[in-house]
Amino acid sequence: MRRRNGRLSRLNSEFMGITTRFNALHQLLERLRSNGTDHVVAAIKPGLQDLAELLDGFSGRALTSPDAARLTSALTSYKADLPAKVRSLRATFQQSDPSDAEQLDFHTAYELLYRFVDDLHGYAQTHASLADHTHEREQWDEPFTPQTNWMASAASGIRAAFILVVLGSYWVATAWPSGATMTLIAAATVGLSAATPNPKRMAFQMACGTFLGALIGFVEMFFIFPWIDGFPLLCVMLAPVIVLGSFLSSRPQYAGVGLGLLIFFSTGSVPDNLTVYNPYAFINDYIAMVLGMLVCAAAGAIILPPNSRWLWRRLEQDLRGQVVYAISGKLKGLASGFESSTRDLLHQAYGLAAGQPQVQRDLLRWMFVVLEVGHAIIELRKEQAILPVHPAYAESQPWRQAIRVMGRSLVRLFLQPSQSNLQRGLIAVDHAISRVQATDEPFAPHFDTSALRRVKSYLHFIRTSLLDPQSPLAAYADTQPQGLEHAP
Repeated sequence: MRRRNGRLSRLNSEFMGITTRFNALHQLLERLRSNGTDHVVAAIKPGLQDLAELLDGFSGRALTSPDAARLTSALTSYKADLPAKVRSLRATFQQSDPSDAEQLDFHTAYELLYRFVDDLHGYAQTHASLADHTHEREQWDEPFTPQTNWMASAASGIRAAFILVVLGSYWVATAWPSGATMTLIAAATVGLSAATPNPKRMAFQMACGTFLGALIGFVEMFFIFPWIDGFPLLCVMLAPVIVLGSFLSSRPQYAGVGLGLLIFFSTGSVPDNLTVYNPYAFINDYIAMVLGMLVCAAAGAIILPPNSRWLWRRLEQDLRGQVVYAISGKLKGLASGFESSTRDLLHQAYGLAAGQPQVQRDLLRWMFVVLEVGHAIIELRKEQAILPVHPAYAESQPWRQAIRVMGRSLVRLFLQPSQSNLQRGLIAVDHAISRVQATDEPFAPHFDTSALRRVKSYLHFIRTSLLDPQSPLAAYADTQPQGLEHAP
């Protein structure tokens, strides 16, 4: 496992990239169908059908390393034939005299398809490499990038500090012999529950599990353990409790009860090497444990509760802010960092909004549009970073200036969504597309040889994402001007 750790990290990152790319292609095709441009979808379908037939032989079962090697070989051939296939399909499509926008839809769909196949090919290569103890794909320096809101961290810290100050003061003031246990268990509980969407519920469930452990532990400690002899009998007596705790932990609605039972039954009821049968200390320690957990539950409900509206709203803002990260972050490792941090933010916000399905749906919709636009921007930046030296690609070219203006308008839109910012963003994207279309380049106008054709595809995809009626931005599109045309 350690020899393959880098490849497993790469596999995880590549799988996230595949799902994002597939969703982008699927969403584009759905938009085309909803707009009534079925002839464009029909022109795109042959290339998709070839890929579907290729993948059909691997469906319905887990992908093994030999399967992954065969898939890699098949995708290599498919990738090599795809450019010629696209040119042939484009020639046929142009016979129907499509509009400029329809041609952009065609090119954008096949650009997304090519990127999806390329990502899937890399994933298959990594999967196939797992059969070897060592492999060159083990070198992977783009780990999962978590994203934590500082306000959520500060709230957890304030809550924990308050709990420890209150319980520590009570311990010092009363000189309760079990005060140390109470403070220690409270610190453990606040740490265990802080990472959950609802710390109050988790702490209360753990208190219930601990109370159950106290009842079972009292019976076992004072009525069973004195009569058994040897380690095998001890295991037999402990096994039912461990089985019960494991069963409860496997059920999401009772996970805290199972956790409390497993941890704190073992803490307070399992015999020590020198067992002391002291009912007074036993009862005091369990009272201290349950009291410490109940204080944690009360603090989670009163002091900056993390499942309240303010926090998941902040996380939603951070989610939208990932577009800013895609625009301004360092290009090295940006794609995997953007993907993993965006999904981590969604996971946190989605958990905090538990019990509010409409909020969770909105968060998912924001994630999709952020991933679509963010990946298109990253691809756009990568394309510009590898442009050859030629006057058509110079920094001073109008199309490059228009893309920078578009980036600033997208930053404003995702930081402060509004009708005016959406309108400015769409105008900026359309202007960038028109500037690219008006630029001549010295290469054949095919998606595998023309950088500007690929740039136009990315820009057009950003535009379709902003206009997607399923996107949360659709709520701001009531007064958005219609009929924006691209310059020929």
